[in-house]
Amino acid sequence: MPEGKAVPNQITYNAAISACEKGGQWQLALNLLSLMPEARVVPDKITYNAAISACEKGGRWQQALNLLSLMPEAKAAPNEITYNAAISACEKGGQWQQALNLLSLMPEAKAVPNQITYNAAISACEKGGQWQLALNLLSLMPEARVVPDKITYNAAISASEKGGRWQQLNLLS
Repeated sequence: MPEGKAVPNQITYNAAISACEKGGQWQLALNLLSLMPEARVVPDKITYNAAISACEKGGRWQQALNLLSLMPEAKAAPNEITYNAAISACEKGGQWQQALNLLSLMPEAKAVPNQITYNAAISACEKGGQWQLALNLLSLMPEARVVPDKITYNAAISASEKGGRWQQLNLLS
C-alpha cells in the first residue's frame, strides 16, 4: 500500500453515506454501502440508518425496506431512527400498509415509537385515505406516552377531511 494513503474505515464510510443522505444522493449512498464488503469494512447501525434515510429522502421506499431487512444478517439491530426513516419512506411512497407493518414490528425490535414515528405513520394513513387508522393511531399516542404536535393534528385533520368525516374533527379538540 502506498505510504500516506488513507484507508477508509467504518467511520469514513458512515460520514460519506451520511453526506450523501444530506445531499439527496441516495444512489451514491447505496453504491458506497455496496463497496464496504470489498474494503473489508462492516456496516453498522449508523451506516444502515444513513443509507435508509438517503432512500427515504430520495423517495425509494423499496430500497429502504430492503436495507432494513438486511440489518439482522449484518448484526445491526434497527432502532427508532431506523424505523422512523423506513416509515417515512413508506409514507412518501404512499405505502400506508407497509408503514403500519413497520410500526407493529418496533416493539419486537425493542424500538420505542416516538412523535416522529407516529407523525409519519399518521401521514401515511392520511395519504392512503385511511382516516380511521389515522385517528386510531392518534388515539394510541397518550397510552404510548407520546405527545401529539401540530404535524400530528394536521395529518389527522387532513385524513378526516379526505374521508369526508368532518364530524370526527371535534374529537381532536
